[in-house]
Amino acid sequence: MNKLSSERRYMAIHLPFLPAEWRIADGVAPPESPFALIEKQRGALRIMALSPAATALGLRPGLALADARALVPELPAYPHDPEADRAVLMRAVIACERYTPMVAPDGADALVLDLTGCFQIAGWTQETIADDARSRLARLGLRGRAAHATTPDAALALARFGTRNVEDLPVAALDLGDEAHLALCRAGLRTIGALKSRPRAPLAARFGRDLSARLAGLLGEEDRRITPHRPAGTIRAEYRFAEPLMTVSPLLDVIERLAQRLEGTLAERGAGGRRFDVALFRTDGHVARLTVTCGRPLRDPQAIRGLFAERLESLADPLDPGFGYDMARMVVPLVERLESQQPDLAEEGNARGQPDLAPLIDRLAVRFGPRSISRFQPRDEHLPEYADRAVPPESASAAWPRPEPGEPPLRPLFLYDPPRRVSVVAEVPDGPPRRFVWRGKPYRVVRHEGPERIAYPWWKHPEGRGPTRDYYRVEDETGQRFWLFRHGLYGRENEHPQWYLHGLFA
Repeated sequence: MNKLSSERRYMAIHLPFLPAEWRIADGVAPPESPFALIEKQRGALRIMALSPAATALGLRPGLALADARALVPELPAYPHDPEADRAVLMRAVIACERYTPMVAPDGADALVLDLTGCFQIAGWTQETIADDARSRLARLGLRGRAAHATTPDAALALARFGTRNVEDLPVAALDLGDEAHLALCRAGLRTIGALKSRPRAPLAARFGRDLSARLAGLLGEEDRRITPHRPAGTIRAEYRFAEPLMTVSPLLDVIERLAQRLEGTLAERGAGGRRFDVALFRTDGHVARLTVTCGRPLRDPQAIRGLFAERLESLADPLDPGFGYDMARMVVPLVERLESQQPDLAEEGNARGQPDLAPLIDRLAVRFGPRSISRFQPRDEHLPEYADRAVPPESASAAWPRPEPGEPPLRPLFLYDPPRRVSVVAEVPDGPPRRFVWRGKPYRVVRHEGPERIAYPWWKHPEGRGPTRDYYRVEDETGQRFWLFRHGLYGRENEHPQWYLHGLFA
């Protein structure tokens, strides 16, 4: 078995001048002149980062700006911005996701990639990956130093200290603090190689347990797994283009091919995707991401293509291929059980008048956002205006109360919130309505049903008490059907109860 496939391989990239180089790339600072990035600490301006030219002059981070200007008069200084530096580092992390989904930042100036299993799939070697990564980071204006090892700790240390052999690393690579490093050096233990052959127990007793753990990580005896910046989906497919795509139009074909590759994997697992993420890697390191969600598990490539077509059309900022996309990746981070259906059973379901609304809901959700689509679900509440609620379309369905066979619906399809006040004429004060006026238009009631009495929910508000409602389903002489209620019992709760129109029947 190939050695690279039989053990874990990590690549670390150290970006020693990241804070200065992105400012140079943005045109904020001069490219080849010395300058410093400063921050006020304990009442003094101190240097937090330096440009390569300033470092070559012997300046070091931590120096007071006044002391630095004593050595380099008129040294330009700019405010240090750690958050902006972090954002640039994350751009580098995302740009390196083309090699592996297992990419994580480390500190403020490094990133580490778990390349285990990536060589045979992509036809790379660790040297070609390092060269390509350095080239792409250079397009972002960053100079990186790469190193490989069997553990992330060793790879990071080799990249930071610029050595090829772990045993040549200084003991500072253990990162135990200045006091411990000074003590190790005084004891004549200046390199990891010098520590390697020493008994671990006396070293741990003198310098703490961290020394043994970190030494084991550097020597490849313990593998500390990294936590990737983005959770790595186990179901994914990639497509690498021979020539960068300079236009957006072929992307849908690429997405469909990726979906076709994943269809078999999903079918083997008896699952369908509820969310599909597509990452488009541009040659300059930029990564565009598209995501679609489905109301039910899906693995049909044509349907997935249709959802991404809606997504592309709904983008507020259209995709910019720039110098072209050279790689696309589809990941299915969310899957659910999806059983295969026999076509005749599906046709039978449609024949029963049960149209499949899922494709329409998915397209609307992709175009307008998942939160813009909802449906009503019954709720166990006493008052009609609270007896339903809006829920996401994929929520579990609940049964609505049904009228007796041959009877009209108990509740109208449309409710006014709040109910509309109307003027009503009744034969007796507590009798059914005979006429009413709504929006200035009179209506004559020719039929009525009721009353359906709904009391105030006193069990929820025992300290309060509200009027009782007497609901009537009425029909006027043109056939329109209304839902009216009298608010309060005449003579007991109210001397002059008001009438309201609460809904309209279809």
